Amino acid sequence: MKTAEIRQKFLEFFESKKHTAVDSAPIVVKNDPTLMFTNAGMNQFKDIFLGNEPAANERVVDTQKCLRVSGKHNDLEEVGVDTYHHTMFEMLGNWSFGDYYKKEAIEWAWELLTEVYKIDKSRIYVTVFEGDKDDHLEFDQEAFDVWKNLIAEERIISANKKDNFWEMGDVGPCGPCSEIHVDMRSDSARASSNGRDLVNHDHPEVIEIWNLVFMELQRKSDGKLIPLKSKHIDTGMGLERLAMVLQGKQSTYDTDIFVKLIDRIEKETGKKYGFKSSKSDIAIRVMADHVRAVAFAIADGQMPSNTGAGYVIRRILRRAIRYAYSFLDVREPILYKLAEELIALMGGFFEELNKNSNLIIQVVKEEEESFLKTLARGIDLIEKISFETKGDSISGQVVFELYDTYGFPADLTGLILSEKGKSFDEKEFEAELEKQKNRSRKAANQETGDWIIVNDDQGVTSFVGYDSLQTDLKIMRYRKVNQKGKDLYQMVFDRTPFYPEGGGQVGDQGFIQADGAKIPIIGTFRENNLIIHLTNKSPEGVNESVTGFVASDSRKLTAKNHTATHLLHYALRKVLGTHVEQKGSLVEKDYLRFDFSHFSKMADEEIRKVEIIVNKLIREDIALDERRNTPMQEAKDLGAMALFGEKYGDEVRVIKFGDSVELCGGTHVQRTGEIGFFKITSEGSVAAGIRRIEAITADAAQTYLFDQIDVLSEIKGLLKSPGNPSKSIKDILESQQKLTKEIEQLHREKAGSLKDGLVKSIQKINGINFIAAEVDLDAALIKDLAFQLRKERAPLFLVLATAEKEKATISVALSDELVNQFNAGNIVRELSTFIQGGGGGQAFFATAGGKNPAGVDQALNRAKEILSES
Repeated sequence: MKTAEIRQKFLEFFESKKHTAVDSAPIVVKNDPTLMFTNAGMNQFKDIFLGNEPAANERVVDTQKCLRVSGKHNDLEEVGVDTYHHTMFEMLGNWSFGDYYKKEAIEWAWELLTEVYKIDKSRIYVTVFEGDKDDHLEFDQEAFDVWKNLIAEERIISANKKDNFWEMGDVGPCGPCSEIHVDMRSDSARASSNGRDLVNHDHPEVIEIWNLVFMELQRKSDGKLIPLKSKHIDTGMGLERLAMVLQGKQSTYDTDIFVKLIDRIEKETGKKYGFKSSKSDIAIRVMADHVRAVAFAIADGQMPSNTGAGYVIRRILRRAIRYAYSFLDVREPILYKLAEELIALMGGFFEELNKNSNLIIQVVKEEEESFLKTLARGIDLIEKISFETKGDSISGQVVFELYDTYGFPADLTGLILSEKGKSFDEKEFEAELEKQKNRSRKAANQETGDWIIVNDDQGVTSFVGYDSLQTDLKIMRYRKVNQKGKDLYQMVFDRTPFYPEGGGQVGDQGFIQADGAKIPIIGTFRENNLIIHLTNKSPEGVNESVTGFVASDSRKLTAKNHTATHLLHYALRKVLGTHVEQKGSLVEKDYLRFDFSHFSKMADEEIRKVEIIVNKLIREDIALDERRNTPMQEAKDLGAMALFGEKYGDEVRVIKFGDSVELCGGTHVQRTGEIGFFKITSEGSVAAGIRRIEAITADAAQTYLFDQIDVLSEIKGLLKSPGNPSKSIKDILESQQKLTKEIEQLHREKAGSLKDGLVKSIQKINGINFIAAEVDLDAALIKDLAFQLRKERAPLFLVLATAEKEKATISVALSDELVNQFNAGNIVRELSTFIQGGGGGQAFFATAGGKNPAGVDQALNRAKEILSES
């Protein structure tokens, strides 16, 4: 049974049990500070479990894209080394939100596995939670009683909290679980030992495929467990492992999900797969797995970068490139070709892959090209470090600098050094790495207390800020947080006029007022589906009924910039083509930033055309056509464009200004004329296939134009040419260019004359031509002169110095036959001590600079001594 059919049968089975099929949430998590990536199917339903949001459907089924490469659930370093771990995987799941519970969940799981998928019942074992004294939890008798009516009791195994109590993290919803395991061993192996004894012991052929979580508790920040308001079912079954069982394979990498990818790798590299533990097989598994994770992340809106989630994606991609480089001798980009294969393989079900195929392929290719250059540069640096280091051990701190500055992997550094009979201090490297991690933890540290409930609330906040900037509110809950050693407070109200950060728009600021006291609101954001208001003043003891005031000037300027992004998007598609799609934005009161898909730099004429279109739409003073609670299909029929990487509900908000139609939750002007004027201030690249425009509107645009007019007026005054300043500047530049050429010619003549004098000053020392002199030339001419002399006067030992008021330089050049005897870099470092400086370079040419010109004569004398002592 192919993977696509396995997935479809799962969805259809639970749809027959009155479950509603829902789309996978994006793989990159937004609005949840506790998660960077979706690591389990339950993530998108977290607020339902906590009672913060009502369930739209009591029964749900889906397949969720998951990524486990950070935090508590981190499988990255195991991926490829074994044959069953993955970074990205599909989690098949069925859900009950306060509806059915253990009996139905267990019986339906058994029915699906044994009657639909036809898995041999004699190969199945199940586990139930044995209880835990520390948490005062009892044996799960209810689950045991259901199972014993379906399977022999000797196949039911009690398991501890580590294996059979599911927790999303240190805090949050949790509960006991019951896992289903399959014994995939041969008949003879099964006859020789009992599969029961291998359950939960990491046996590669006795594996867990389905986890039925009975979500009934919540872990508080103090470690205590409290009951949830309702009991829920949360199940998760890895599609890859299920496919391995149903296709009779010994590894998930042997299933049809990965076979085509591995075939493509074999074709592109000429290496064969099938030796399991060999370095080349590990590399092939890493590549096949990682390209899937990276492609899905990019399709969901996460570009590789140097921070946050983008850094993790870049790290995954570079790990694949590194394995290909080290163990498959790959020196040219190859992963982008695997991305093509993946899109063809999985794009039929996951349409986001097809929709963003060009972007995925281009981003992966450019990332590969860049990191392959980094690897080549790193190897050159390691060669230099190895050559200059005496002994067999390299400093771990130096290796860390290679890793931290250039992204060069420590294990690859070790491999290259081992080929030279050297190693590095791994303990010192790990110590430096730990220091870096501690710095990162300290920078990101936040301690969050439990919510203090003021009113009996469900956590749902009504946003009224589209219609009002001032509203009477009730404080429903608040909690204390400590960020970087500073105490702050988070509040939730029953309703709010404060816009929470989202869709690129910054969160509102302002204040709440009660009993004459003001509490500042310094930020507003979402945490899952809660709207959080951040303040630096404790709300304890404040009257629960307050009035909220949004900072109106900031909100109005932000709204102007947000509407301008919609008009900009429309104009870009008109000028550049319909391939342009928004890939991110930042909208605040002072300026706007807009990222979009396009594969070349915009020409000046294109930028001007976009500005003309946007400003024409502003002058037309188009009225806002806002349609709230619009069914998604109706919005699509209107031609509404969705934001990149966002997950939308069944009903959406449509924002329409003339022909510009988008799905958007942000705030906007009532008429485009309110924007005033629009001006693009910059256009550039931020990632492969992604361009970025920064622009200003309203007061900021007016100030910008006045400043430009002032600058132009000043230039006219300086040029004394009010009529045509451009022509005057061109004339000046032409004159300057002519003078520069004349000066260069004079310098060359001066260098030629100096060269004759230097040749006449040659001394023979130990059979070597020696020149040491102070000269009055710039660095470029000194280098040119040195390269001429080292070829014409070999064997040559040349030292040239310059001395100015507070600056000195030294250059050392050696002809080729002297490089084995001397090293210019080492010599110049020694000579630089006389001028109180430092430097370095290659073995045949090196330079140094310093702040003590008086030491030049000593340096030249020491150079002569070095040659004489040889």
